[in-house]
Amino acid sequence: MEIKKEQVSTVNQKNIEAHEGSFDFLANRLGKEGIDVESLIQKLANFQVAIPSWALGAGGTRFGRFSFYGEPSSLEQKLDDVGILHSLTQTAGAISLHIPWDIPTDYRAIKERAVSLGLKFDAVNSNTFQDQKKAPESYRFGSLANSNESIRQQAIDHNIEVLEIGKKLGSKSLTVWLADGSSFPGQTNFQRAFTNTMESLKEIYKDLPEDWKMFIEYKPYEPNFYSTVIQDWGTSHLLANECGDKAYTLVDLGHHLPNTNIEQIVATLMMRGKLGGFHFNDSKYGDDDLTVGSIKPYALFLIFNELVYGMENNSQNPYPAWMIDASHNIKDPLEDLMQSLEAIQEAYAKALLINQSELKDAQEAHDVTLCQEILQNAYRTDVRPLLQRARLKTGGAIDPIKTYRSLAVRKNLIKERGKHSFATGL
Repeated sequence: MEIKKEQVSTVNQKNIEAHEGSFDFLANRLGKEGIDVESLIQKLANFQVAIPSWALGAGGTRFGRFSFYGEPSSLEQKLDDVGILHSLTQTAGAISLHIPWDIPTDYRAIKERAVSLGLKFDAVNSNTFQDQKKAPESYRFGSLANSNESIRQQAIDHNIEVLEIGKKLGSKSLTVWLADGSSFPGQTNFQRAFTNTMESLKEIYKDLPEDWKMFIEYKPYEPNFYSTVIQDWGTSHLLANECGDKAYTLVDLGHHLPNTNIEQIVATLMMRGKLGGFHFNDSKYGDDDLTVGSIKPYALFLIFNELVYGMENNSQNPYPAWMIDASHNIKDPLEDLMQSLEAIQEAYAKALLINQSELKDAQEAHDVTLCQEILQNAYRTDVRPLLQRARLKTGGAIDPIKTYRSLAVRKNLIKERGKHSFATGL
């Protein structure tokens, strides 16, 4: 299914009057505060978030997976679903593939389909946390960190294969996440596991094209619960430095222990020029992979405050790669992703409202109350009319979810694909 611009425009006409009223009110207020509203809208219109190919079907739990009707059962259908998201939000202009879940069978056809939908290929993601069919070695006790050289080599070769697939698609980055670790004390020698991982990553890095980046993800626990080899941002940063200038740390919002100050991590990495990208999600207890902004919206805003500051002041850090990494267990995946895109844009817009010069003066004067007021005044601003105007500017929907439901997208997807179609790679 493909959504036409005319369909979106027709639904927009029903909501345009209410939008104009709320936008004019907000724009007038912000203008009086010295904010360049048009420049802000353009930044929002330019902001793009990659959609992972594995997030277009229903997610799973430890106890089971409840399929959502009309799921995409092929890479082509996954591209179509991201195209639907992009046509409504104008914010989802890229897709991130997970290999070997989504290996194209016809690269030319896949690339042409992506272009027709206005999509690019973002980072390609390797998978050494699951055993693959017909693979001679098992990753049960680790991959890049494994004590067995042949297992490490198999994992290295897989990552290099993923690089080759990415090159054919026009991707420019590789994301490496390891499940390597231990569940019991004494099971693993920490130093040898770290050294094996470092040497393995260096071997992959040797094959990295000159214009590519390698993102090294970290996670404190799960699926191993005593130790994880790349357990925190410091370990990832150390490994990235060991690999070279094209290696960076990737921050997943769910990959932290409770109450970790993620915004401080972001600030430090950007200052060092080593923040490569973001995986957006939300959590209550651990790596819950919930809809972005559904639990801790203020924390997301504070993170974006550091991101906006870093993007303006840390020229040594490349522009970060943005991606959603969530699991949709009980919602329509496309609706969940639209809610996440809205939350990300909202946090970004609010962070752009912060007067960094005034905040700096308040910080240097140690006026703690004023510092809080500056941040919270921006956070309390309802920026949704700005997001709506950015979407209108680029041909998107004033209200993506309302338009999605008005056009009966899920019903049409079920009609096309069947009620019990099953998303690949989950």
